[in-house]
Amino acid sequence: MDADLTRRQLLRGSAAGAALAVTAGLAAPSANAAPAPAEYDVVVVGSGAAGMTAALTAAKRGLSVVVLEKAPTFGGSAARSGAGIWIPNNPVLLAAGVPDTPAKAAQYLAAVVGPDVPAARQEAFLRNGPEMISFVMANSPLRFRFMEGYSDYYPELPGGLPNGRSIEPDQFDGKLLGAELANLNPPYLATPPGLVVFSADYKWLNLALVNAKGAAVAAECLARGTAAALAGQKPLTMGQSLAAGLRVGLQRAGVPVLLNTPLVDLNVENGAVTGVLTPQGLVRARRGVIVGSGGFEHNAAMRAQYQRQPIGTDWTVGAKENTGDGHRAGQRAGAALDLMDDAWWGPAIPTPGDPYFCLAERTLPGGLIVNQAGQRFVNEAAPYSDVVHTMYDKNPTAPDIPAWLIVDQNYRNRYLFRDIAPLLPFPDAWYSAGAVFKASTIQDLGTQIGVPPAALKSTVDRFNGFARSGVDSDFRRGASAYDHYYTDPSVSPNSCLAQLRAAPYYALRLVPGDLGTKGGMRTDARARVLRPDGTVIRGLYAAGNASAAVMGHSYAGAGSTIGPAMTFGYIAANDV
Repeated sequence: MDADLTRRQLLRGSAAGAALAVTAGLAAPSANAAPAPAEYDVVVVGSGAAGMTAALTAAKRGLSVVVLEKAPTFGGSAARSGAGIWIPNNPVLLAAGVPDTPAKAAQYLAAVVGPDVPAARQEAFLRNGPEMISFVMANSPLRFRFMEGYSDYYPELPGGLPNGRSIEPDQFDGKLLGAELANLNPPYLATPPGLVVFSADYKWLNLALVNAKGAAVAAECLARGTAAALAGQKPLTMGQSLAAGLRVGLQRAGVPVLLNTPLVDLNVENGAVTGVLTPQGLVRARRGVIVGSGGFEHNAAMRAQYQRQPIGTDWTVGAKENTGDGHRAGQRAGAALDLMDDAWWGPAIPTPGDPYFCLAERTLPGGLIVNQAGQRFVNEAAPYSDVVHTMYDKNPTAPDIPAWLIVDQNYRNRYLFRDIAPLLPFPDAWYSAGAVFKASTIQDLGTQIGVPPAALKSTVDRFNGFARSGVDSDFRRGASAYDHYYTDPSVSPNSCLAQLRAAPYYALRLVPGDLGTKGGMRTDARARVLRPDGTVIRGLYAAGNASAAVMGHSYAGAGSTIGPAMTFGYIAANDV
């Protein structure tokens, strides 16, 4: 007999009349708390951006809501992220003077996504996204900022905007959370003490040593941190701000968030989903269950089943609790799954501990990426998901997993690398782990990393010629406005390209990393979960990485994960 089914039957038998010992509005179960009801109008699984937006929306409709969270913290992968949010025509963009229109946005999204996603779902996202942002600002302390200059990822496509459509959370005082601040999932990379840094600052902080605006932005980050300290605040930005602001909204709306309460299965009666089975018992849903439980990036068996090799759970930066619980429960309830082969990919360096997801580092002038034959195979400045798609596509015939980011000492003297300041050495632990190698010549570097030394030298020489002319004849690096976002304006004739000529030289190992998986339950324009035959599973909704992404196999711009996650959480809660 199926072990999951056996456990489900046992839990159902023991759950009748069970009460969850929690206090409304608090995050963790308490043995001394008065019992809360084990039945709600809406049960939300997951406390990431999708789940908390859904819960807030349902609560403001006057429905009773509970959020069930597997982790001992709230916020999921959203709390760990930079929290870019891609939603065309939202009020923050329009107030900033962005020349967006519904027609431009629809044209662009259709060009990016293609036929992989039904037009009705694309339209639902575009129509409801701006309403969702207005709703969140009206019902929580969250405010947002335009990420000016962060281009759409394909700005040359019809409807694309070179100045971008992405927004991010504004600075937030974590003290508004009270004791609940201790339960906030920590960031992927902590902000340096004393600084208040936004995602849009990152590109300039990389250049702080060599660019006047970079130095000014660094000073501004310090000034914000000083002002917050003098005001007695706990300043939060990026994903920390987003998760904290949504959580305060839930506190004020009286919505309990139950930590350490994983989804074991969905309760199905007469073909309809009527609740969630947890280790503590059955939580019934009178109107529906909204699953926002994240992806399956930390489930090795699922990754091996659905995705291309080589793949690993240690290359992702998604929340460690994301093991596909919602996907598997949805399947048992009859859900179809889509896009399971894909993820929100990006080249990552397998550093000790967490991998490092590369953004600026592969784009800044003075670096190039090669395969195991010592040859370039991709535009290094292309959208990060495209780089990994290319890695997988080409790996069977021209191995490039791992690939190598090659840089010189001039690059290291000028630019921040992760959180390592210019001029400072890479950590010894990186060398010990085989994440970085160093040599006095390009040929010696090739020998160390196992690529043909002469081929690597020839590739670097050819690349240096492109840097001198400003034209990358092989991969057109610098042809798109997006390519220039993380570059150095002082470098000419092409800010994406600089010669490698200052020893020593470095090679950093690159593997297919990700921000999370993007395949999940198939949903319609109302976020309702569908069976393989297209019929609706009554009472079951999905949003975020538990659902198949509205972006299909592509990525429209910074925040294409969180923007749709919040929007379809909002749509689900308004439909339930």
